[in-house]
Amino acid sequence: MNEVTKEIDRGSQDFFPLKPMDYHRFLVLSLGTGSPRAEMRYTAAEAATWGVVGWLTKSGAYPLIDIFMRGSTDMIDYHLAAIFQALRSEENYIRIQDDSLNPELATVEGATKENLKGLVEVGEALLEKKVTKVNTSTGQFEPISEHTNKDILKNLTSNILLCFDKLAKLLVDEKRIRDVRSPHGKRLGLCTKIAE
Repeated sequence: MNEVTKEIDRGSQDFFPLKPMDYHRFLVLSLGTGSPRAEMRYTAAEAATWGVVGWLTKSGAYPLIDIFMRGSTDMIDYHLAAIFQALRSEENYIRIQDDSLNPELATVEGATKENLKGLVEVGEALLEKKVTKVNTSTGQFEPISEHTNKDILKNLTSNILLCFDKLAKLLVDEKRIRDVRSPHGKRLGLCTKIAE
């Protein structure tokens, strides 16, 4: 959102004109790659005894990397949820994330056929889960409706297709207006023929 806003402020030709704080025109679909279960894997007392090597690798896990990766993902989700909530456009931010992967599926080194099949199963199950949003007061994901992620994605897809249809019609109409105004007369372009 920050980069899009910067480009709009700079007057980039790649973006449509937008008034400041006009975020209701944006729809953000954030698809997570999954993360391990949010269970407590380490206690403060246990971590206090680790040396440098203990923070890098401990019982087959990577505590320092886990903390950075999980914190980064959570902060981005929390930040976007808070922005859209503050702008009263929270329905325009959708995050689909499974934060209950078992550690074997979540590891980068686990690219075996068995684990990849497990990830496909997790993805299919995630489609059937209820839509959740991060509660900006607790930081926890909470169900927000009876709809599933699959329902939301179907609705989103149909809305996107409607937008493309409207955009195609606008482009064809604009092309026709330019052809009429052109000193060279009417030239039917490929875009016009396809749209008709």
